[in-house]
Amino acid sequence: MAKTFDKILCPIAFDRHSAAAIRFGCELVEPGTSTLYLLHVVSIPTIQTVLIEPHPILTEAIAGRELEKIAQQHLPSECPYRIVLRSGDPASLIVAVAEELPADLIVMPTHGSRGMLGLIVGSVAERVVREARRPVLTIQPGTSAAGQGGVPIRIRSA
Repeated sequence: MAKTFDKILCPIAFDRHSAAAIRFGCELVEPGTSTLYLLHVVSIPTIQTVLIEPHPILTEAIAGRELEKIAQQHLPSECPYRIVLRSGDPASLIVAVAEELPADLIVMPTHGSRGMLGLIVGSVAERVVREARRPVLTIQPGTSAAGQGGVPIRIRSA
């Protein structure tokens, strides 16, 4: 018998990689028994967040409206979802929300970039994979949920 994930947490950063994670998370939802939780963490603006996000979303109200738009664009009507908003450090709050729900799975995109900025700032996805006590499925850039010829995913079980 296949495992059904009742609560799937999908952190959204409002970038081009988030859409793939949303679609992938929705494919794991079992209508009638599962819910996809779309989470955005509003970062406290620092020089690092300004370098990464030139136009950061600064309030939970704006983030909520944007998440609703994304849900309408990328989720079919039969995919049940809820919006969750927090403010603070993204990686630690993703881990905390996963425990609060409690989530059966965290599905999140990786940005697939390294370089100096990645070395200095670090990856939110890497921190979540290291710190989460819940299973984490990372979706690499360019991944489609249909997975033509195999899906490049990495999963770390709790």
